[in-house]
Amino acid sequence: MSVISPQSVPPPSRQIRIVLFDVGGVLVEPSGIPTMLSWMGNRVSPEQLWKMWLTSPVVRAFETGRTTPELFVDQLIAEMALAVEKHKLPQEFAEGARLFPGALAQISRIPRSYTRATLANSNALHWLRLMNEMQLAEAFDHHFASHLTGKIKPDEDAFQHVIDTLKCSAGEILFLDDNQLNVDAAKNVGMKAVQAKGVSATERILLDAGVLPL
Repeated sequence: MSVISPQSVPPPSRQIRIVLFDVGGVLVEPSGIPTMLSWMGNRVSPEQLWKMWLTSPVVRAFETGRTTPELFVDQLIAEMALAVEKHKLPQEFAEGARLFPGALAQISRIPRSYTRATLANSNALHWLRLMNEMQLAEAFDHHFASHLTGKIKPDEDAFQHVIDTLKCSAGEILFLDDNQLNVDAAKNVGMKAVQAKGVSATERILLDAGVLPL
C-alpha cells in the first residue's frame, strides 16, 4: 500500500527546479525485506533491518563500489548471520523487485521544465536491471548511483554531490525517499524532502508541490 508521510508536504513553489527520486520503495517495489528477515530468523523488525542495512560497513562498501559481489556475499552472510547458501544469495538478492505500476507514466508527466534525477543506494547486482529491464535509464536526465559515485545516503556528501553536479541550490530540489533517515539527511542540507512509498504517495506530493499540473 502506498504511504504518504504525515509530515507536511512542501507547498507549491516556483523555486523547485529539480525532482530527485530515490529508486527502491519509491519507483521500484523492493522484494528483499521478507527474504532477508526469513534468513535472519525474523529476529529483527523490518525497521531494524533497514537501519542495520543503511549503517552496515559491508553494505556501504559494496554500494560505494569498493568491494566485489563475491566478497559482499561472504561478508554479508557473516555480518548478519544469514541462514542462506552463498550461491543462492546473489540471485535472490537481485531478482523479485518490480517497477511500481504507473511509475514510468508518472515520471513522463513531469514537465520538461523540471530536471528529473535519481539518487539511489545501489550496486552492481541491481543497477543494470533497473536501467535496462525497467527502462529507468532514459526516463531521467541524471542518475546518481552510490556504487558509481562512491557516495552513499544518508551521508551529507551524497546530497552535496547532487547539488554541485547540477549547479543548483539545495532549496531548488524536491527529494522523495521511502526512508525517513534519508529524508532527514536531505533536509539537513537544505533540500525540500518528503517521505513517500509508491506511486500514489508520490503523485500526491508532486501535485501538492505544484510539480504536476492538476
